[in-house]
Amino acid sequence: MRTRGGMIDLRTIIAQRTRQLASLRDPDDATALLALLRLLYETGRQDLPLGRLFEGHVDALQIVSRYGDSGQVLAAAAAASAGAAFGVWNADLRDEPLTLDQSCLTGGKSFASGAGILSHALVSVDVKGGRQLILVDLGKARPAIDRNFWSVIGMQRSATHIVRWDGARIDAADVIGTPGDYVREPWFSGGALRFAAVQAGGIAALVDRTRDHLVTAGRADDPHQAGRLAALFAAAEAAAGAIRAAAATWYTDEDARLPMVSAARAAVYEAGGLALTLAQEAVGVQALFVDHPLSATITDLSMYLRQPGPDAQRMCVGAAVASGLIRPSL
Repeated sequence: MRTRGGMIDLRTIIAQRTRQLASLRDPDDATALLALLRLLYETGRQDLPLGRLFEGHVDALQIVSRYGDSGQVLAAAAAASAGAAFGVWNADLRDEPLTLDQSCLTGGKSFASGAGILSHALVSVDVKGGRQLILVDLGKARPAIDRNFWSVIGMQRSATHIVRWDGARIDAADVIGTPGDYVREPWFSGGALRFAAVQAGGIAALVDRTRDHLVTAGRADDPHQAGRLAALFAAAEAAAGAIRAAAATWYTDEDARLPMVSAARAAVYEAGGLALTLAQEAVGVQALFVDHPLSATITDLSMYLRQPGPDAQRMCVGAAVASGLIRPSL
């Protein structure tokens, strides 16, 4: 996040956002889920890299609360209350997968968001029986960070780097849950609703910053620009509405909950692409100047929308519609 005074420490802001959470556990009902998603939405609306890191922080704490023992849950909560920042690093580094041998971690992870910012990371290793989660205190088991990897046009401040360990010692108390817990449904796929909410907040930011530019420039009353603002609003509302619909379904229809999450992901992806085009048409080349308020939002959202498997999400939705599992409603 940028201010006139420079950079605000992302870890400090994560700690502030954590104090706004009603709970570190999975939401108990649709009201609590929607409140969490709205907090993620507003965080993404303010700053997408911050939203990415805060969403990972929430994910990690929910996983520990879901699968950890009472001591692990209490320890994680105490650390979060004291300002610790958590994340989940699951993507294996090609040719150097992370392994656990005689209580020692060796190997690496790619796409490790928050490397150098986080204090704790949930990492996964393959063991007999499936993927095993380990909560690593990064102050005690510091990884080597390869910052050359993250040479991208957007989401640079998410600090998504390659990390490696070489025989880092792990205690028994660091092992969270049992093999296979991480990919258990509906939590594994359903968790995508959190990052979709952050992305939807980024779409709302495009509306905000495009409007501010046009009003400041005295161009908001141009009929073509008014039409673009209306279309931007519709795209942002479509994204937010899909998030709300998935949240409402989560506790009422177990069979439809994951297809509705896929539908939300697909809706946000489509709305985001349209909103990016509209914002750039409305503002023109000025939006691509580095110091323009829209520049970071455009590049960050362009990058963040590229989550894996968009075609698979649409196929899931299509199959659910064909079977009558989900249907439009008002």
